[in-house]
Amino acid sequence: MNLNRMSFIFFLLSFSFMFFAIKDKSVILLHPSDRIQLKVVSDSVFTLKISVVGDLMCHAPQYNSARIAKTDSFNFNPVFSQIKPYLEKADFALGNLETVIAKNNKNLSGYPNFNSPHEFLSALKYAGFDILFTANNHSLDRGRSGVVRTIAQIKSAKMNSVGTYLSGSDRDSIRIFKKNGISFALLAYTYGTNGYQISKKNNFLISTIDKQKMKADLLKADKYFPDLVIVYFHFGNEYQRFPSKFQKEIVKFAIKNGADIILGSHPHVLQPVEKFKSLSGRIDSGLVAYSLGNFISNQRWRYSDAGGILNISIGKDKDKDSVYFSSLSFLPTWVYKGIVNGKVQYQILPSGSGEKVAEYFSSEDSINMSSSFTDAQKIIKLEMQNLKLLR
Repeated sequence: MNLNRMSFIFFLLSFSFMFFAIKDKSVILLHPSDRIQLKVVSDSVFTLKISVVGDLMCHAPQYNSARIAKTDSFNFNPVFSQIKPYLEKADFALGNLETVIAKNNKNLSGYPNFNSPHEFLSALKYAGFDILFTANNHSLDRGRSGVVRTIAQIKSAKMNSVGTYLSGSDRDSIRIFKKNGISFALLAYTYGTNGYQISKKNNFLISTIDKQKMKADLLKADKYFPDLVIVYFHFGNEYQRFPSKFQKEIVKFAIKNGADIILGSHPHVLQPVEKFKSLSGRIDSGLVAYSLGNFISNQRWRYSDAGGILNISIGKDKDKDSVYFSSLSFLPTWVYKGIVNGKVQYQILPSGSGEKVAEYFSSEDSINMSSSFTDAQKIIKLEMQNLKLLR
């Protein structure tokens, strides 16, 4: 065998060895200039980052500002351009879609019966969202067809929806999401639908807060052996900064029946975040965020012009058979509305950015954003002093 052929065979063997070493995540390839050396390392610790926001609303002034001149098309991307880098860091970004998506951008409307352009979803995907809660009091603003269309449009935008469904079997299917070796079940419920009635044959369309159904869902979710069970509730009293008796009652019920993380919205203002002793046996301490406020809306008054991103980093140690919060943080946000490049625009901004405010800010804008950060600091850290507030 000549020297060139031997060199070629050695190269193939080396390449194959390197390929399989890289494919196997339990080994690490050391410096390629040395002899091929492999070191077995621990692959038992996993991490997953979930970022959650509150209400994603689309009032008429919002879509009018996003309209591309002299067309029936819209561009909402600038709304999220400043906050996008924060959402993109998450393995899963979640939010409450509090609107219905219109057919072919026809018959658009804002409050009280929402019907929004499909480009709103495109912008949410652009911003980094992966999962949208669709169980809220505006889910039935356009009836059954609106529910079906919105689910289809979310899927078309390559996102997932939880809370509204296409059939009974769809409603009874538990959504399980998994990444980085960590899985979680996700459930979503609303207190009501603004008086819109659902016929018995269509009662699968939306999940409402019903203790009997919730208990059955939580029991079913547990049978999939997820690392965590996350429950979203659309509940509470609008514009009230502290949870109602009803919110506390429902949260207590969810904890008793196995919820590990409880997320809420509907009040359109921030409410406290608290830890609790989990009863599921999956994690030692659970977490409840009663209301995450408005992430985007046209509600311009104090407390409702603000929201934030709750970041939950979950750790899992397979060797120790433990799941835990590796870190918790909250990024307060504020919605700017004003003239940018000659037209009215909305922008979601980190409210703790201090002197880094945009050049087009008025002195009133700066004061309002600064106040929103202080407000968030007080309410979010009320029950959790060690919750890291980001700037």
